[in-house]
Amino acid sequence: MSRIYAIFCILLFVSAGLFAQGTQESVNVYTHRHYEADAQLFEQFENETGISVNVVTAGADELIQRLSQEGELSSADILITADAGRLEYAKELGLLQKHNSEDIQSAVLPAYRDVEGYWTGLTIRGRVIVYDGAQDDGSQLSTYEALVDPSFADSLLVRSSANIYNQSLLASLIAHHGVGQAEAWASGMVRNMAREPQGNDRDQMKALVSGEGRYAIVNTYYVGLLQTSNDPFEREVGQRIRVFFPNQDGRGTHVNVSGAGITAHAPNRENAQKLLEYLVTEQSQEVFAKANFEYPVRNDVPLHPVVASWGTFKADELNLSSLGAFNTEAVKIFDKTGWK
Repeated sequence: MSRIYAIFCILLFVSAGLFAQGTQESVNVYTHRHYEADAQLFEQFENETGISVNVVTAGADELIQRLSQEGELSSADILITADAGRLEYAKELGLLQKHNSEDIQSAVLPAYRDVEGYWTGLTIRGRVIVYDGAQDDGSQLSTYEALVDPSFADSLLVRSSANIYNQSLLASLIAHHGVGQAEAWASGMVRNMAREPQGNDRDQMKALVSGEGRYAIVNTYYVGLLQTSNDPFEREVGQRIRVFFPNQDGRGTHVNVSGAGITAHAPNRENAQKLLEYLVTEQSQEVFAKANFEYPVRNDVPLHPVVASWGTFKADELNLSSLGAFNTEAVKIFDKTGWK
């Protein structure tokens, strides 16, 4: 037995031991999300059902790799990621199973869940264009595609192509326009960047307000986090940020989901389905919406006032399974066009 394999086995048994602690009824969650709202909902689920929720948190790719390595011995019941593309990837690897819950199907719009029932969205976030309201009125903005126009030269701020949110945005463009046009768009974006990609979405907005660029591409919930931050500087940045929803005269703004699926070898499948159904109830969706500035996957849940202040928008109705289907091609395009 190799040393690496021996270490892996030890970690696996330790993980199983950790999951075995607590009440007899349990559900074991591998999650990429790290928000207080999630912890609050897990605790509420425990209190209401008596089912213990055991959580392992790591990056989505790390969790998917771990599930793949553990195979049938895995203790995980649910995989939660912050991107539909990663859920689709897990599905393709055979790491998820169908759940076909009537409660989920009735609560979650079809565009935000897998058509075959392997995963469901839990929250929605738009990938939007933002600008500094103290310096710009946003009148130049229209679509994602228009950002490659020479008039946007040296004005765009965006994070690395390694980021899954950008990969999924490009995957959506491949789905709508084909590889050729998507590649031309990525090339045009690189030409118009104000600086090399760096930092997270909050950093793009900070750079925007500091004058390093005029427009940034970010996820909506990061705007809410800045606007309500306990840090005075971040709050000042957030108050200057204005949100623009692209493609409103066409297909609509690109959206993505945090979502979840039941693992292929879930030892507590019934409890896993109960937890997924709980997370899409009206009560849980209100917690997601209020605590993390995300859009609910139900249409009967009120938005956080901060989110509502950005206005209503038309969302792209592309089924999010496409984001995983075109992820590999998107990564190739980023590499080819020099989007670092």
